[in-house]
Amino acid sequence: MAEYKTVRKNAQDQFVEKRSRFIGYACPVQTEQEALDFITSKKSEHWDASHNVYAYILRDGTMRFSDDGEPQGTAGMPVLDVLRKSGVTDVVTVATRYFGGTLLGTGGLVRAYGGAAALALQKARIVTMQVVVPGVWRVSYAQYEQALRILAECGARLEDTRFEADVALCFAMLEEG
Repeated sequence: MAEYKTVRKNAQDQFVEKRSRFIGYACPVQTEQEALDFITSKKSEHWDASHNVYAYILRDGTMRFSDDGEPQGTAGMPVLDVLRKSGVTDVVTVATRYFGGTLLGTGGLVRAYGGAAALALQKARIVTMQVVVPGVWRVSYAQYEQALRILAECGARLEDTRFEADVALCFAMLEEG
């Protein structure tokens, strides 16, 4: 399994554009159900908002978005584009809009919804995830120092050492692709 980019934590940020308030949310998820649950929670929290637009991308290739009543292509697709361009997966974003009375136009909506998603991603901090494999290597006491050098040369991280009848070196290292 290769490395991938996702977000470290749940986050939100907001801004006002021509009196409309936009709130962007980003959340790490691993399944479509987790993404849908997050979307549902934001829709419930902001039941009185004009629109709750969302997009998500999963590592299995699943991608979904919704304009939630905004003109087609002006809300959900820009949010999805922000996710794609950032290269993140296993992420859901929701962009909530409270209408302020002034129409933003097609370009304004695209910029505002994309901007809300980008702010949320930035606040959630994009991280690179790598698959690590745990291991235990049992060696004699005489081989202990040499085993430590070999593990270090291989890029392994020593997690624990147990001194018993022999020495058990518990380690983790990146999975080779």
